[in-house]
Amino acid sequence: MTKRSVGIDVGGTFTDLVSVSSDGRVESRKQLTTPGDQSEGVLAVLRALDAEPREVTRLVHGTTVATNMLLERNGAHVVLCATAGASDVLELRRQERASLYDLARHHPAPLVPASWTVPVDERMSPNGIEKDLGRKAIASAVIAVRAAAPQVIAISLLHSYRDDSHERALAAGLREAGIDTDIVCSADVLPEIREYERTATTVAEAYLRPGVARYLSHLGDRLQAEAYPALSVMTSSGGMRGASEAARSAAALALSGPAGGVAGAAYVARLAGIANALTIDIGGTSADAGLVLDGEPLTESGGEIAGVPIALPRVLVETVSAGGGSIGWVDEGGALRVGPRSAGASPGPAAFGRGGAEPTVTDAQIVLGSLTARTLGAVTLDVHAARTAIARLASALGVTSERAARAMVLAADAAMARALRRVSVERGVDPRRCALVAFGGGGPLHACALADNLGMRTVLVPPFAGVLSALGLAIAPERRDALASVMRRAHALSAADTRELGARLARRAGSDGSVASEQRWLRARYVGQGHELEIPFAPGDEGAELVRRFATEHAKRMGFALEQEIEVIGARIALSTPAREPALAVADASRDTIRGPAVVALSDATMFVADGWTARALPIGGYVMERGA
Repeated sequence: MTKRSVGIDVGGTFTDLVSVSSDGRVESRKQLTTPGDQSEGVLAVLRALDAEPREVTRLVHGTTVATNMLLERNGAHVVLCATAGASDVLELRRQERASLYDLARHHPAPLVPASWTVPVDERMSPNGIEKDLGRKAIASAVIAVRAAAPQVIAISLLHSYRDDSHERALAAGLREAGIDTDIVCSADVLPEIREYERTATTVAEAYLRPGVARYLSHLGDRLQAEAYPALSVMTSSGGMRGASEAARSAAALALSGPAGGVAGAAYVARLAGIANALTIDIGGTSADAGLVLDGEPLTESGGEIAGVPIALPRVLVETVSAGGGSIGWVDEGGALRVGPRSAGASPGPAAFGRGGAEPTVTDAQIVLGSLTARTLGAVTLDVHAARTAIARLASALGVTSERAARAMVLAADAAMARALRRVSVERGVDPRRCALVAFGGGGPLHACALADNLGMRTVLVPPFAGVLSALGLAIAPERRDALASVMRRAHALSAADTRELGARLARRAGSDGSVASEQRWLRARYVGQGHELEIPFAPGDEGAELVRRFATEHAKRMGFALEQEIEVIGARIALSTPAREPALAVADASRDTIRGPAVVALSDATMFVADGWTARALPIGGYVMERGA
């Protein structure tokens, strides 16, 4: 019997499936996403695979449920218990403006308003207890929490990264009082400094957990009813977990699908002999930029999702509202704008023929002749509808349809190029020394223009470009991450200290000694700095070696090093099983070189070879495009 590892990625427009068989054969399927109930699209694309459920031995899912809940603000009713005198942390944020020069722009509202925040009469300092959490304080918190009738309770008390005894005592007091709702403590979610980020991440976990759990349970039940295996879910850090475990780490799913895309891009880049690459995944709703260094996706802690800081380990992804479904419109000043609104899967671009009438980037590509396919996934393209939509926009602008379409594509390209610069230049990486891995339904269409924007001369259009995120899911390893606070000067750490720290991280990650890979990092900074760099460490490392390692990394990333003390803020560990990477089928590499301008229809996307570029087929499948001299 053929055994299959299946990855399913739910995007804003399409739900993609890739099946990797035990004999190395790779198959793909694509169906329209069902926004009202994503599980409908998941079941539909599984049925389209035309395989017996018993053949599927592993099923990994990339979902946008957590992201959508943050965008739409339809998560759980959460009550936050915070230290009295510091309970406005979500409102105050970091007291920075939403936009430096736009005084009318505001940050998104906190997930928990002030009226649902309970001040707790206690105080912990970095050096110990300043005000004990007494029975009276717990009783007062119980009364306030009960009156608010929350679905989930979040507890984030000052300096609990150093001493979590007050958080534990308050949680125990709430349960003893008969409050049986789920309680999320910051010491369990993010045991690190920075009260705002720690509190915001804890609240996000509480806010997302019930909805994520409902969705995964619902989908799991439907899969079980059709005899499919237990569901696993991709996390933001680039590995998968079982659905029941993932449901208890909901905030770690906020970049579930995009993480699969960068993992898939790193895999095909390694096969093509490319060590360093920028990645761009262009879907129907958005574009995701990522970075691969030394053959592996760059993973960092922190970042915002829909205006909410989630300071958990994640594959570096910068998302912009520029996809095939991004809508072109004219603002009050008469200027053309593209996005952030998207036609999504329903009704979709005008060319989808599903009732959409607004002009999108997909429609613009059709007008320009860059997109000539008759079908896109499960959709038959209506060229006349696309031209009609763009013509209406052109009339409002007073220009020709071709000029309006070109301007739309250029605007989308500019937004994506800015995202690519943010993930590379801001980290000391020169885009010109990297290849661009372009995938998703729109990646190969925009690839040459993006590369020209950044001075890049090599583009990899991978095999299965249109469904590469799903391929990344299908081959993803199981992975667990854990964090710990350190707050020590680097030079003072002994070999015994780093051994104890490694053991503490392994315990937090639930290591049973069976994993194939253990990676550990320290988050360190010069004393007085406001940001950290991550450096690898191993149990038994001495402080002097850590100091040298940090100075080397700082000089590499920032261009300089200082004669100043270094402090270690925190540490993290990633435990992984082996990835299931197939040997991709060999393509016919004897085809003539394709010289641009040319449009090439791929099995699941369309590739545009621009003027001055050439494309040649690779033995692994896909193409490498190169800029001429």
